[in-house]
Amino acid sequence: MGILRFVARTMGRISTFRSYQFVVLMAAALAVVAFYYFGTDRQNFSTTTKRIKQTQANHNANRNDADLTVDTKLAASPETVERDEVRGIPRTELGKTNTGRHYHVLMMFTKVDKSRSLQDKFKVAMLSMVTHADFQDGEVLVLHFVSDPASQELGKSMLQEFLKDATFKYEVLFHDVVELTHKLFPIVEAMQKHFSAGSGAYYSDAIFFLSVAMHLIMPENLTHIVQLDLDLKYKTNIRELFQEFDNFPPEAVIGIAREMQPVYRHTFWQYRKENPRTKVGEPPPDGLPGFNSGVMLLDLGAMRTSALYNQLLRPNNVAKLAEQYRFRGHLGDQDFFSMIGMEHPELFYALVCGWNRQLCTWWRDHGYADVFQMYYRCEGPVYIYHGNCNTPIPND
Repeated sequence: MGILRFVARTMGRISTFRSYQFVVLMAAALAVVAFYYFGTDRQNFSTTTKRIKQTQANHNANRNDADLTVDTKLAASPETVERDEVRGIPRTELGKTNTGRHYHVLMMFTKVDKSRSLQDKFKVAMLSMVTHADFQDGEVLVLHFVSDPASQELGKSMLQEFLKDATFKYEVLFHDVVELTHKLFPIVEAMQKHFSAGSGAYYSDAIFFLSVAMHLIMPENLTHIVQLDLDLKYKTNIRELFQEFDNFPPEAVIGIAREMQPVYRHTFWQYRKENPRTKVGEPPPDGLPGFNSGVMLLDLGAMRTSALYNQLLRPNNVAKLAEQYRFRGHLGDQDFFSMIGMEHPELFYALVCGWNRQLCTWWRDHGYADVFQMYYRCEGPVYIYHGNCNTPIPND
């Protein structure tokens, strides 16, 4: 019995020692991960990690999660296409229009039925859009919503109220998120490990790369579309945003505003450390601060014909650039565009900040107060407010 007690006590001590070793090793591993991601002693790593994940969750909720089985008439074709002829899949419509020029807008509209915050944001966005929208005779605003069934039912009800005073022709199309995710996943699977908050291949996360592969999903006769977040407030006619397509330089495929916080100054910390004279992550007008995906103009025709852009979508090229820039992000398509924009700025037309006046000030309070205003300033008129990271939007 004495021997058994001795053995038990010894094993207990060994177990305790191993547990202690495990805790120490885990703590060391976490410290390394924190340093890899944040690479600065200017802030508390664990707090920043938690906040960034919360920010990413909010961003994803605002972007939201569908079947972009768009019919062939939507690219201003004069012919009428009945709903049962659209790739054999019925579509949900509000509004009537089959002629004239069509202006296509897409918004993510998933899990809205479960979020009062998203419902409130959607109300602000749609009512302000309707208030300022002004289209000419024969023109049609086509509103696409990527949605789940429950959110679709709620959205149809809300839109009947929000669009009742519309003075323009419109059409509303809801697209199933499961079908769209199924199409997207093979295209963007390799990107997710570089531009997602977690690790591994996330099937549901593929939806947040929608804009990256929009040209591969939409029918070829749909050549231009604007993708918008829900947390926006419009101060001008949405039609004027489409006129920005006319300002694209020859090689540009996407119109997008600069990021207005030092997000990518932070994310590219290692590359900046190794290349102290780089413009990567530096503020405008001379720096490369990255992009914000709250408002995007997608020239689908140019995206299809750009050999460079389509080469950059290949997994090996994504991995190569991510390694070159020591990049690991968490904001989906926005990270992809920001990264390739560092190498190939000619692919992007930079919208003036007034088209995506971002209001979030998170990074000002997390280690970058000294440089924050260089990113955040926005001179000139505001056309669209963006209440990112749940920031209140002015009532003016």
